Amino acid sequence: MARKDDAASAANAGRLKQIALTYKMTRRADSKIGLIIAAVGIVTLGVFLAIGFLIGHPVYLGILGFVLAFLAMAIVFGRRAERAAFGQMEGQPGAAAAVLDNIGRGWSTTPAIAMNRSQDVVHRAVGKAGIVLIAEGNPNRVKSLLAAEKKKMARIVNDVPVHDFIVGNEEGQVPLKKLRTTMLKLPRVLSGPQVTTTNDRLRAMGDLMSNMPIPKGPMPKGMRMPRGGQNGR
Repeated sequence: MARKDDAASAANAGRLKQIALTYKMTRRADSKIGLIIAAVGIVTLGVFLAIGFLIGHPVYLGILGFVLAFLAMAIVFGRRAERAAFGQMEGQPGAAAAVLDNIGRGWSTTPAIAMNRSQDVVHRAVGKAGIVLIAEGNPNRVKSLLAAEKKKMARIVNDVPVHDFIVGNEEGQVPLKKLRTTMLKLPRVLSGPQVTTTNDRLRAMGDLMSNMPIPKGPMPKGMRMPRGGQNGR
């Protein structure tokens, strides 16, 4: 019993530490986050208390208001923290890979299947929507990388739909913060076994990752590619 209590305490301490770190990170990009969260909580609780006094049940509405105020604060904090995180990642090489790493169940992702010396990069995700190629970097240069990868897909998995996106904020591109949502909205056309088969065929093809380990998440600036492991020159 003591071990379970100790484990629960450690887990709670870990969550609190994570929340504190997230708050500090968010505050660096959003200096008003504390005031905004406090305002949301106070207004929500105040509205419910006012309604409680009007209908003659201030205690009941006060408790309900406290719970809903806490929930509203958590939602606002989560959204602003996510926005701050995307803001810090945006523009960094490999930022899209960090998003893909957290896309959720049903997707198999492979970062950096193609890259050039300028650190323009293409990532791949496979799911029930088919194959999705995600490029980040200079729009003119990544088009050639995408075209080369799509040719490979056509030779090996020509019966599977291939979607491609360029991450960015210009017309025709997908903003980093909307990448996950955009991918999840794609129509599902493959069954589970077909997804597995597609993944197996692509792994058999091999890619840049089989020759060079790439760290998850944004890549360090100044990172150079070896001469023997470049695609889309």
